[in-house]
Amino acid sequence: MIISRTPFRVSFFGGGTDYPEWYREHGGAVLATTIDKYCYLTCRYLPPFFEHKIRIIYSKIENCMTVDDIRHPSAREVIRYLAIDRGLEIHHDADLPARSGLGSSSAFTVGLLHALYALQGRMVGKNELTREAIHIEQDVLRETVGSQDQASTAHGGLNLITFHPSGELVVTPVAATSGRIHELNDNCLLFYTGIKRTAETVARSYVDDINSKKRQLRLMKDLTDEAVTIFSTGVDLKAFGYLLHEAWEAKRSLSAQVSNSDVDDIYRIARSTGASGGKLLGAGGGGFFLVFAAPDRHHAIRQALSKLVFVPFRFEFSGSQVIFMDREQDYLEVESEAAPARRFRELDAAGDPAAD
Repeated sequence: MIISRTPFRVSFFGGGTDYPEWYREHGGAVLATTIDKYCYLTCRYLPPFFEHKIRIIYSKIENCMTVDDIRHPSAREVIRYLAIDRGLEIHHDADLPARSGLGSSSAFTVGLLHALYALQGRMVGKNELTREAIHIEQDVLRETVGSQDQASTAHGGLNLITFHPSGELVVTPVAATSGRIHELNDNCLLFYTGIKRTAETVARSYVDDINSKKRQLRLMKDLTDEAVTIFSTGVDLKAFGYLLHEAWEAKRSLSAQVSNSDVDDIYRIARSTGASGGKLLGAGGGGFFLVFAAPDRHHAIRQALSKLVFVPFRFEFSGSQVIFMDREQDYLEVESEAAPARRFRELDAAGDPAAD
């Protein structure tokens, strides 16, 4: 049995420039962090005692005989991609709800790849997890998704993620002292709006005609670069909040679906109570709202937004991890299927320089 733990992410700047429709021509950059809220995936080979061959448990329960029968798109295509033909059971749990702007769909894809690779006896690197999750979501499933979530959830930490027209993706940890990073974290408040939305639907409202949004997206890229420079200076972090405000105004102008009257009211209340900036996370439409304010304003802001669910969080820096691995060989395995277990024992003895 394998358990993977993959963090959700909070994106500060640059969202929209990570869509291949944009960065393949213009390049892009995103500033984002992962947080200590996670997607957990438990995977094991299923003994041959059941009427079904594949069992997948998430908000629904699927008992299937073949991969083609699986309705969960990401689970189906990850299993197909890894060519797993044995009985399989997958169980999903998460700390926060799906469709909420925290990269939950990509965290699922990255975490499932990580867990199933480990189940097969392979430990893969973060770059490989990123590339393959992007391939499955964009090329196989043809979803309207960007490329930042897969990189953030796989790598973990506070990063500048740069997207080159060649398709190359570079993840660079932000150069800042631990004190500066803690100060940034201490200025952040996270609230759940209770509004669920499908990110792909919102994204399509501006990605399908993304070249008409050049002014906004170029501004978002410039704001990303400007925000990164704040960490290397002694500038008051309130400036980070002002940049967030400017970026949110630009993002709102991408499409009428990015915001709505309820979200606008939340932001208006936060600003009137002392926030210097904020934004709706993810593609827009609903989910979680990030508020940026000095710590001495937090109590007043929480009181003013008391009807919303407040979610305390800290940044995390590990990315996707396999946190449990039962290496005992299934007593029903045939010789050819026992190789992955032997491979793990070989790694124990000799180490593997290719593994993360």
